[in-house]
Amino acid sequence: MSVSEIHDLIGCDDMEPGDILRVEAGGRVFAVYRVQDEFYVSDDQCTHGPGFLSDGCLEGYEIECDFHQGSFDIRTGEVIEPPCSIPLRVYPVTLRDGRVTVEIQAQQ
Repeated sequence: MSVSEIHDLIGCDDMEPGDILRVEAGGRVFAVYRVQDEFYVSDDQCTHGPGFLSDGCLEGYEIECDFHQGSFDIRTGEVIEPPCSIPLRVYPVTLRDGRVTVEIQAQQ
């Protein structure tokens, strides 16, 4: 049976445009990105190696991992630059009462 988990990650006002933050919630580690007034969330772990995307460089909608400089589109998880080849897991974001939340389907 599939159930849904909602994770409250951070207040919208706690981030400036261009910020990336590492947030732990529900036993997971997320990277939260702010591009202008939009928020995006992905797994923090790079799919290629031991790098954390929250330590990377955000340019527009592209996050570059600081470990091997591979990059992803934070909207879709699509690989933009190698050596990454596995897409990044991204999560749909909902803004609730001025907070960034994600809803994740969990197996029970």
